[in-house]
Amino acid sequence: MRLLFLGDVVGRPGRQVVGEHLPRLRERWRLDCVVINGENAAHGFGITEAICDELIQAGADAVTLGNHSFDQREALVFIERQPKLIRPANYPAGTPGRGACIVETAAGARILVVNVMGRVFMDALDDPFTAADRQVSACPLGEAADAVIVDMHAEATSEKQALAHFLDGRASLVVGTHTHSPTADHRILPGGTAYLSDAGMCGDYDSVLGMQKEEPVRRFIQKTPGSRWEVATGEGTLCGLAVETGPDGLATGVWPVRLGPHLEETWPRHWD
Repeated sequence: MRLLFLGDVVGRPGRQVVGEHLPRLRERWRLDCVVINGENAAHGFGITEAICDELIQAGADAVTLGNHSFDQREALVFIERQPKLIRPANYPAGTPGRGACIVETAAGARILVVNVMGRVFMDALDDPFTAADRQVSACPLGEAADAVIVDMHAEATSEKQALAHFLDGRASLVVGTHTHSPTADHRILPGGTAYLSDAGMCGDYDSVLGMQKEEPVRRFIQKTPGSRWEVATGEGTLCGLAVETGPDGLATGVWPVRLGPHLEETWPRHWD
C-alpha cells in the first residue's frame, strides 16, 4: 500500500497548500491512505469542525491532533461526532473523543491510525507507551489491521525514537509531529517500521513555526509580554512523509515529501 502522512497544518497557508496539492496527489500517486495532523489548523491553535471537514474533503482519511487539541473549545463537543478526528490516546479517561480509528481503503484494507502525545517538555499526560501498546495490541498488524500508522506528537526526539523502537515490527509507520521542522532521519527500522522524527509542518516556512516572525523574535530579545502570535500569511509548503508497505504491512520504502517554497522540494519520483 501507499501511505502519505502530512505534518502539522498551520493556519490558512497550511490549509490552502493541502487543498491545492492533496486531491491531485491522491490520484497521481494512487494513495491508499492519507493522515494529516491538524492541531494547528485554526489560526495556529486547535481545529474547528469546518476545518476538519475541509481537510477530509481535500483527501484526508484521518486527522490527528496534539497538545492544542481543545484550544478551540467547540472541539470538546464536535470531536465526538467526527470519527476520523482523533486526539492523543493518552489523554486521561473521560476526555472527549478517541485516540485511534480504523480507516477502510477503497480496496477493502483496514488501517489503524493511532495518536499519542509525549511527556518530555510537554503537558503531563498518561504514559504514551502504554497507550500506544494498548491500541496496537487491540488491532494487531497482519491480523486485524493491514497497516498501522502512529503519530507521536512530542517535543523530544529521544522520546519519539524510543516509541518507534518499542513498536518496531508492530507498526507500518511511527512519525513524529509538533516541532514544525522536518528532520532528515527517515528510515526503516530493523523490524520493518518506517520512522521519521518530525514530519515538519504544512504552512509558511518564512516564519517562526508558521507564525509571523516579529513577535516571537521580540519576545526572545525583550522577554516581556506582547501581542498575540499571528499565523504567517505567505505561501505554504506541503511537508510530510510517503511510505510504501508490503503484503505484511511493514515498510518497504520511505521518502520525505516537501512541495513549495523555502525548502528543497522532494517527493517519491518513481510514484509519478
